[in-house]
Amino acid sequence: MTRLSVNINKIATLRNARGGNYPNVLDAAINCQRFGAEGVTVHPRPDERHIRYQDAYDIKPIITTEFNIEGFPTEKFIKLVLDIKPTQVTLVPDPPDALTSNAGWDTIKNKSFLKDVITQFKSAGIRTSIFIETDSELIKNAVDTGTDRIELYTEPYAANFHKNREKAIASFIKAAETANSVGLGLNAGHDLDLDNLKYFNQNIPGLLEVSIGHALISDALYLGLENTIQMYLRELK
Repeated sequence: MTRLSVNINKIATLRNARGGNYPNVLDAAINCQRFGAEGVTVHPRPDERHIRYQDAYDIKPIITTEFNIEGFPTEKFIKLVLDIKPTQVTLVPDPPDALTSNAGWDTIKNKSFLKDVITQFKSAGIRTSIFIETDSELIKNAVDTGTDRIELYTEPYAANFHKNREKAIASFIKAAETANSVGLGLNAGHDLDLDNLKYFNQNIPGLLEVSIGHALISDALYLGLENTIQMYLRELK
């Protein structure tokens, strides 16, 4: 079964809106695992508008499944990851002011940069993944960066799912087949939800993990966190 990693950034967004420590992101991480999630994801940004760098340090000791840290590899981010040694680091090409991730890496233009960063992480025993779009050439060139996995940027799929789901997923199937053929592990994330997740999972060969935050946490406001996580897990069976 494809693993579910829950991104808890939105819990931190709610906490930060009022200051203090409520809701508590550590409790959220513990509960996500207790309710069945196979991983917890955080994405600290330079302005710390949701997950703070200290949160990542505090969360590491309580993780009993997988811990995935996403981010753009600034010197501060690299130090954070090397200090914590999560299960996986996912590199995204976000500029500091990005509202959310909205593009994948150009693995041709950024090959040397990515290779240098990934070498540091892999030397520390950390599994690496890079956020990428469905371009087959970019996926093939990802191999040369040394990354273990790629994470397919699924917003275009989600945006077109209700218009024509077969058309929406076609490029992702091809991308997955390319990744499988060159020996890259396959993750996916961005705008996956209870409507589109099952179809995506059923049609993407070799999908190892999905990282879901915004939709899942939003659903939990209505359905409860435990129930929501179980609903997402059922979509992945």
